[in-house]
Amino acid sequence: MVIETEGLRERVETTKFARAPVLAIAGAMGAVLAATAGRYGYFGDELYFLAAGRHLDWGYADQPPLLPLLARLMDGFGADSPFVLRIPAMLAMVAGVVLTALIARELGGGRKAQTIAAATFAVSLQMLGSGHYLATSTIDPFLWTLLLWLLVRWTRTREDGLLLWSGVVTGFALNTKFLIGGFWVVALIAAAMIGPRDLVRRPALWFGAVIAAAMIAPTLVWQAANGWPQLTMGAAISQEVSAGWGGRVTFVPALVLSAGVPVGMILLGYGLWRLLRSERLRPYRFLGWTALGVLALFVLANGRYYYAAGMFAPLFAAAAVEIEAGQASKYWRWLATWPVYAVAAMIAIPQSLPILPRSELASAPEWTRPVFALEEVGWREITESVARAYRTAPDPARTGIVTAKYWQASAIDHYGPELGLPSPSSPNRGYATLPSPPESARDVLFVGNDPSGLVPYFTRIREVGALDNRAGITNVSQGMKIWLATGRNGAWDTVWPKLTDWGF
Repeated sequence: MVIETEGLRERVETTKFARAPVLAIAGAMGAVLAATAGRYGYFGDELYFLAAGRHLDWGYADQPPLLPLLARLMDGFGADSPFVLRIPAMLAMVAGVVLTALIARELGGGRKAQTIAAATFAVSLQMLGSGHYLATSTIDPFLWTLLLWLLVRWTRTREDGLLLWSGVVTGFALNTKFLIGGFWVVALIAAAMIGPRDLVRRPALWFGAVIAAAMIAPTLVWQAANGWPQLTMGAAISQEVSAGWGGRVTFVPALVLSAGVPVGMILLGYGLWRLLRSERLRPYRFLGWTALGVLALFVLANGRYYYAAGMFAPLFAAAAVEIEAGQASKYWRWLATWPVYAVAAMIAIPQSLPILPRSELASAPEWTRPVFALEEVGWREITESVARAYRTAPDPARTGIVTAKYWQASAIDHYGPELGLPSPSSPNRGYATLPSPPESARDVLFVGNDPSGLVPYFTRIREVGALDNRAGITNVSQGMKIWLATGRNGAWDTVWPKLTDWGF
């Protein structure tokens, strides 16, 4: 092991970073992301991050505080622009291209391997699509990629300062999502079993762990003070995955397809196989077992498939290194050619990014548009629908707004003030811990198709309107009903906790 690592060290130290091709790939990805970042509007989750950012706290029911803080910082520029909000997402994915190439270099890859690894990351459906949204599913995989580069570099150099920086990156990742904790459990078990065993004995690793613990401590205190709502949310997401995402059965196929067609999905499997079998990559074998362990962990937890996307970079890099070294069969080397990557890009871009004109979205076949494209349209228009209903209320000054789902509440929070609407509330998911309706709100304008949850607490409920995005687009908000509930028969301090069951 020591001899192999020393030989690898000499090989890497004489290998230059393939600056020109890697930066060209990163720049091309950044240009495509920038060109499409402002094409439609905000995604529903982005509006929620903006709303949460206006109510900054050390934690939320569904996430740690980093994304709301980041959204607040970007919103501080005052542009009210999806493009501006998404700048961190674009930069994260562009940086991910470079980091993937650097991982390939650490594994002993030269110019060709670094270029292949970078290009595979750039045409990944998951990574390209993530660069279009400011979301935890964007920042978290980037932080995993950065952490994996630090670990791969430490494995080669044994520079313990890298482990301290790993603690810092882990702290940021924990403040984005708690998933990185699962990675560390699996990675340390793998390292203890097959090496590098001295990783778990390094004081710097545990000093880094103390840094990460200090960075996440305020969020843990918040979770404890609020009854650990993240656990409830985890169970809710598991049920949601089973109901709408296919659950455990589709986890692996969806993850593999998200790596990119055709190159990403093939290199993902090839890279895993070579990490587990190649003598050239033996010092990093623990990462192959870590990838399998992380996959098993998230499948058992019934999580979303993209939770494991943070492991893409080392698998892409390992595959690229082995292809460059001539280990791949000649029947597979055709993958490492520019025409194949051009085809992969032509598949990935329209499936991941909003290429179609907004006017064509309503009539375009489903397979020609990104999965979430329809949910970037009509937020201001549906808020105007609520404003029209609000103005017809018997006493608008004493009427609050409650929505069944957090997306609609987030849109009203963003666009409502200039339309004269009060701050909304919602019992749904993380929005439940944002401000509840004020006691002065005797009546409620309720946005949602089923108002039955309000029936025990109001004397009368009647339909007064419906949401209309005025674009002819059928999305989750279009046609959603608006109700007026009058005659509240209890104090909000009593009523609201009964409604707050992460949605009714």
